Amino acid sequence: QVQVVESGGGLVQAGGSTRLSCAVSGRTISMYDMGWFRQAPGKEREFVAAISWSGLSQRYADSVKGRFTISRGNAKNTMNLRMNSVKPEDTAAYYCAVGSAGPSGREREYDYWGQGTQVTVSS
Repeated sequence: QVQVVESGGGLVQAGGSTRLSCAVSGRTISMYDMGWFRQAPGKEREFVAAISWSGLSQRYADSVKGRFTISRGNAKNTMNLRMNSVKPEDTAAYYCAVGSAGPSGREREYDYWGQGTQVTVSS
């Protein structure tokens, strides 16, 4: 059984920074790709960023490019999302996802999901 747990986020002021983390346990996942998706109230879930199992390849949504940075942790079963210059429109529940189809922006290519962590940006 694979468990995916997000942490971090909370309330942050517009223009500020915060960091999300994701940890995976339950099986060897060092070869897995990982991604972040988010869902704002009343909206569909959307892709944010993804990273390959090696950490050498990253992909970003246009809306966060240049502001967010995704990285693998020292332990390959962890991943971080550094969020800089946050905007009110970044307010959403952020979900960590684990898959094996490359750093994809498509939800269907991820096999395991966390429960989400809330990020609220105040203006």
